[in-house]
Amino acid sequence: MSKPHLLNSLKKYFGFTEFREGQEEIIEDVMKGRGVLGVLPTGVGKSLCFQLPSMLLPGTTIVISPLISLMVDQVKQLKAKGFKSVVALNSFMEPNEKREVLHSLHKYRLIYLSPEMLQNQWVERALKKLSVDLFVIDEAHCISQWGHEFRTDYLKMYQMIEKLNKPTILALSATATPDVQTDIKFQLNCPHMVDHIYAMDKPNMSFAVETYDHQDDKLNRIKSIVFSKRLPTMIYFSSRQSSELVAEELNLALDQKVAFYHGGMDQTDRLLVQQQFMKDQLDIICCTSAFGMGVDKPNIRRVIHYHFPTQIESFIQEVGRAGRDSKPCASLVLHTPSDHLLPRLLLQKELPDESDVERLFYWLKNNELLLSNEEMEEQLQISESQWNFLKYHLEETNMLMHSSIQTQSDVREIAKSRIISRLRERWNYKNEKFHEIVNWLHCEGCRRRKLYAPFQLGVKSPEVPCCDYCGFSIDDLDGEEEVVKSSDYHQSWDTRLKAIFLQERLNA
Repeated sequence: MSKPHLLNSLKKYFGFTEFREGQEEIIEDVMKGRGVLGVLPTGVGKSLCFQLPSMLLPGTTIVISPLISLMVDQVKQLKAKGFKSVVALNSFMEPNEKREVLHSLHKYRLIYLSPEMLQNQWVERALKKLSVDLFVIDEAHCISQWGHEFRTDYLKMYQMIEKLNKPTILALSATATPDVQTDIKFQLNCPHMVDHIYAMDKPNMSFAVETYDHQDDKLNRIKSIVFSKRLPTMIYFSSRQSSELVAEELNLALDQKVAFYHGGMDQTDRLLVQQQFMKDQLDIICCTSAFGMGVDKPNIRRVIHYHFPTQIESFIQEVGRAGRDSKPCASLVLHTPSDHLLPRLLLQKELPDESDVERLFYWLKNNELLLSNEEMEEQLQISESQWNFLKYHLEETNMLMHSSIQTQSDVREIAKSRIISRLRERWNYKNEKFHEIVNWLHCEGCRRRKLYAPFQLGVKSPEVPCCDYCGFSIDDLDGEEEVVKSSDYHQSWDTRLKAIFLQERLNA
């Protein structure tokens, strides 16, 4: 497809007169039927790389997205632009609505799914009736980051690609090291994808790390920062309880609107907080990693890490939510000597240890059939993520293919040995990632260069002060103070929720 045709389509469907970095090159290859791995900076508009082709290709485009909120937001945005033949098939749908969508999937040009929904047998049957031209994995780094333990259905996607007659594959990410890029291609069984890899550092972002003796020092520092200048701010935590406690402290100490957000909240409460922050009705959000992916709020000025995440990729994803309007923004990590304990604990909950594998195979030796997922987790006293890892690798070793799992002892021993070997590999990988971010926190040198070194050669020349090593302090962040909209902040939660749902129906 010619460049003038693509530009005309871009203006017709999205109102833009030119492409951003990387978009045109990726779309051109996709339209030629070439598999593509695209790595572009956060906020550059990766979704357009598949949304525009979905409007130009004759068949269906399937998009695998990690979060329901992310796919629902994209569907709403497309419908608001007049593109009606799009749907997000997700677990929050009412059964009748889901059945109706499945029966009419052929009417949609663009279908959003989670990797788990893709494994549903009813969904598989409906998709196999379609002519699928493009298979997209949005946030493709999740294949490596989550697929090996927490969400193992990411590692099964290649099976559905085969069943759909091998459509063109497009994998998109903002954070993928060369090793992760290789893993993405391997897991998708698509080794010859065309690479479109672009520098991911943001020239409008400054970086800083500050070290303190105690947790209370962190809270006092946050109070002084947000009190000095009223700017849209995200504060990241690895603990739900800490996010709530700090939000409460800030609400008491400041004349600003502060809320917390984490995965343990009711879905309605999460929706309200997200909408308030996106619509500039909150100054500060205290959140866990449950809030972030797909957040397209352009004017976030500060991202503060009260706790640091377990790997560099997560950190880059989280700080990438700031400064999408290209104005100055900053990242600050607050660090104490004991902060390594919490991420270590989180890592231990993600993967089983070798004693868990031993207990599993002892159980298999004495029982004929596996129980439900919840019952197996209870029997073995392990987390959902740990069981997902074990169950996936039981399937990979064909242990579950036998009529009875009470197979011969030599078969069990071979399977156990393979699972333990794979477990050790993952533990080594996770530990390497953890040490990578710890080393960054303690580095002596330019933080920008050190942060992006695993991903690219060199960095862009920053348009703002670079980092604390180069003389930056977050107190120096430029930016005009912003007063949040408060017209409906003091209404009842019930009233505000009804207003949100009404607006969503009007946009549908």
